[in-house]
Amino acid sequence: MSGLIANFPSDGIVTVNRVVLKPEYSVDDLQERVAFLCENVKTYHSDTGFVGGFVSLNSGQVSNEGSTIGQAVESPMKGKEALIVTFWTTFENHEKSHQSETFQPLFQKVLDLCENGNEEIAYEMLWSGKAYGPDEIAAARQAKAQYADAA
Repeated sequence: MSGLIANFPSDGIVTVNRVVLKPEYSVDDLQERVAFLCENVKTYHSDTGFVGGFVSLNSGQVSNEGSTIGQAVESPMKGKEALIVTFWTTFENHEKSHQSETFQPLFQKVLDLCENGNEEIAYEMLWSGKAYGPDEIAAARQAKAQYADAA
């Protein structure tokens, strides 16, 4: 199932940058610099492999239901750690985007506020999806009730 990112190919690549802000920078600094960088990628690479992306900020909340390493109350990285996630048709297209003369100065401005340097990992998509609509929910629940013992 796909549909989380429209038009993302089933064999596409997801890249993840983890940014930890230096103490002298704010989330506003990050948002401004990443906005310029993302606008550049959309402008110059939407026709050369860029499919979409998002940036998320550590909210500080830790799921005690989904975590197995203790019962933390709040992440110490709240408000200073962000993930920059991008979706590409191929890894080669992603790499070419980084070689762009217009991209590099903007990328460096983002790197300047990173306490952790930068490591961008590329992942192969295994699954993505969105929530069911009302009709799909009813059908899925009916199928579970009918066939649950068969599995």
